[in-house]
Amino acid sequence: MRFTKDHEWVEIDGDVATVGITAYAAEQLGDVVFVDLPEPGKAMTAGEPMAVVESVKAASDVYAPLTGDVTAANGELTDNPQTVNDQPEGAGWFVKIKLSDPHQVDALMDRAAYETFLATL
Repeated sequence: MRFTKDHEWVEIDGDVATVGITAYAAEQLGDVVFVDLPEPGKAMTAGEPMAVVESVKAASDVYAPLTGDVTAANGELTDNPQTVNDQPEGAGWFVKIKLSDPHQVDALMDRAAYETFLATL
């Protein structure tokens, strides 16, 4: 699993990345009440907003950690947005992206680097 400074996580399987928000992000948001995900086929550009997550505290953009096309969105979150809080780094995933450039993953942090980054916040 890899991580961004915007608190997204990425799990790579071949040339497809599963993307969600980290446990830290879910905790900071509070109770998630709505998730707006992109449709399959939508092109994503690394660093650009790809989804919106709303909680009882605020609405926040979720940024694409990698460039590629959305192949799947987690429709389960429409009916059960609390899954983002319950299992942020598992069943609470947001999208799957077919990567345009798999080497972009190399720029993301591993878990140890992400934990070090969190300690600075």
